[in-house]
Amino acid sequence: MSKILFASNNTGKLREAKAILEPYGFDIISPASLGINLEVDETGLNYLENATLKAQAFYTTARIPCIADDSGLEVEALHGAPGVFSHRFARSAQNTDAERCQFLLDQLKPFPNPWKASFHCYAVFYDGKLTEYCHGTCDGEIVDEAKGTQGFGYDPIFRLEGYPLTMAEAGEDLKNSISHRADALKKLLPFLKDYFSL
Repeated sequence: MSKILFASNNTGKLREAKAILEPYGFDIISPASLGINLEVDETGLNYLENATLKAQAFYTTARIPCIADDSGLEVEALHGAPGVFSHRFARSAQNTDAERCQFLLDQLKPFPNPWKASFHCYAVFYDGKLTEYCHGTCDGEIVDEAKGTQGFGYDPIFRLEGYPLTMAEAGEDLKNSISHRADALKKLLPFLKDYFSL
């Protein structure tokens, strides 16, 4: 199988990437499996810049073709916030997912429902020379109460467009077919198949 390092320490993201890409013949490996514990400062001005920084940093350490992603939630009522700052929106990157969700809901209290929102993801492939990327999205709205125990991040308060479920209620199979990360990675598939001659 064609080995690709998924350049993230987030076990939820890694699990999703494996579920989405491994059926196509790719061996998605984690940094931990290589003994790599790397934290990359996300100093980019947008998702693409942050994903590229991570892909380049992990490739430099592992010397294995990498895929990195950066994603965020954009809420219309908040003019696209939290966006690229989604992980740090609740004042600190050390906040729990529940605290981030509650902080977002507190910011939305002055605005009337529905709170239209979308997840965005940029997935970047890097092999030391070549960079390829794709953008994925998933539309929905923010609900005023966390529902579901699956997923991570803002999943419990994000209701999927066309479904009566939050992302955290949807289950892995549905999420991995329609999420922003799935959209980005599936768009990257034709390039990956060509690159690895699959």
